Amino acid sequence: MKWCTYERDGETAIGIVDGMNVYDVSNQLHTNSLLEVIAREFEPDIDLDVAPVYPIDAVTLLAPYRPLKNVICIGKNYEEHVKEMDTAGAGKLVIFTKAPTSVVGPEAVVERHPELTDQLDYEGELAVIIGKSGRDIEHVADHIFGYTILNDITARDVQKQHVQFFRGKSFDTFCPIGPYIVTPDELSFPLTIETKVNGQNRQSGTTDEMIRPIEELIRTLSTGMTLEAGDIIATGTPAGVGHGMKPPVYLQTGDTVEVSITGLGTLRNVIV
Repeated sequence: MKWCTYERDGETAIGIVDGMNVYDVSNQLHTNSLLEVIAREFEPDIDLDVAPVYPIDAVTLLAPYRPLKNVICIGKNYEEHVKEMDTAGAGKLVIFTKAPTSVVGPEAVVERHPELTDQLDYEGELAVIIGKSGRDIEHVADHIFGYTILNDITARDVQKQHVQFFRGKSFDTFCPIGPYIVTPDELSFPLTIETKVNGQNRQSGTTDEMIRPIEELIRTLSTGMTLEAGDIIATGTPAGVGHGMKPPVYLQTGDTVEVSITGLGTLRNVIV
């Protein structure tokens, strides 16, 4: 299934996207919170034949949900991205988090924060949605609800000011996600990840280029630590970020960033 959260006539609802239509399933689920649905940890019984249906261009897609805990992010998980950045931490598993308050949806604006940063950058990523809580996870597939697109917006200069990346990754609007969450049965790996800025191709990579694949990441993160249903894991970005260009090219007011992943659609945001 292709899940979304949308707004129509001032009301927020959970939708199932099929082609160019979105089916309102909120009443069947007795909630308008997709996070609540995921946290139930069982597959809901949905009948699209009785669900209200709207053209997708007649609704406003929102972030699928905002997690309760921080978004868990993996750094330097593509070899070419390691090469284009400094080599600190190369070869080691880099883990950091983004604040849930940084989450916004597709077509939402990303704030430039010019008083705080001169080095605003993008990182198009595949994100995994945990659908079943667990610790010391072995059967990874049983714990995945689905996948979505995440843009790990980063203030590079602020990132360097601190030992941990948290602040430079967590300003408001620095975590666009969406437009959908797609369940694993609808995807065929490897997936292609592409990022464009103002229509210019910047990033292109596939998930089979990950240094540490998704299964390894989830097993490692869950060792001794419970991953909860609704947790989001951003799996790293391919080469082509603005900071890695020579000279570096950072995002400016008015820029449009589009991250596309096979089967997941396109996450589009404008810098303001």
